[in-house]
Amino acid sequence: MIIYDSNLKIFSSSLLNDSRYFSGFGTKFLGDGRKLENILNFFTSNNLSYKKMVIPEQIHSVNIEVFESKSKENLEKISETDGVITKEKGVVLTVVTADCSPLVFGDKTNGIVGISHQGWRGSVKRMAQKMLDRMIKIGASIETIKVAIGPSIGECCYDVDEDRYYEFREEFDGYSAKIFHLRGGRRHLNLALLNYLLLVEKGVKKENIDYFPFCTKCDKERFFSFRRGKKTEQYGEMFSFILKT
Repeated sequence: MIIYDSNLKIFSSSLLNDSRYFSGFGTKFLGDGRKLENILNFFTSNNLSYKKMVIPEQIHSVNIEVFESKSKENLEKISETDGVITKEKGVVLTVVTADCSPLVFGDKTNGIVGISHQGWRGSVKRMAQKMLDRMIKIGASIETIKVAIGPSIGECCYDVDEDRYYEFREEFDGYSAKIFHLRGGRRHLNLALLNYLLLVEKGVKKENIDYFPFCTKCDKERFFSFRRGKKTEQYGEMFSFILKT
């Protein structure tokens, strides 16, 4: 179940969070996640302790880093990466999004967590499945992996051109009727549903997936949206995170 914490101003998954695992999807109330001070302030002001914070420098790729601490610094940036996985305790993994889908992964049985950012580019290249593959390679089990799909633009607002439609149809022919619908003569893509289907296709149990019910573009009170704000350049990005304590 996706739950909103009005004190922390985050959404989180009851599948993932417990006394040892803490994750969340931020809202615009926490400020622009592209500004590192806003992420740091969230943890400081709420007395949330950690040993290290990992910031991937996202490029809409399917590059994934299995993180191991290389320094004593409490902050590490990873270049050209859109997915991060770790076994280490006390490490905060983060991504930022403003219409793209953030996914948080946790195999609490085997102590492995991950986070990824996927817009249309990452989704068409099956980023969600690549994250699962890397987690399994280092000891996770598809039977015990749980995933929360965070806030992203909804089918209601995500129209795509014909070239992009055919790119997706070529890769996901069996899914096209589920993930695309015609609205006002335009093709609309359900990005979150696609990532859900990719997880299920790979073997994640349906009951182990939390699915976010809101559209970032529609819900202007709580979420930044690139599509809503790009014309004025007055938009930010929400940060998402997971921490194994």
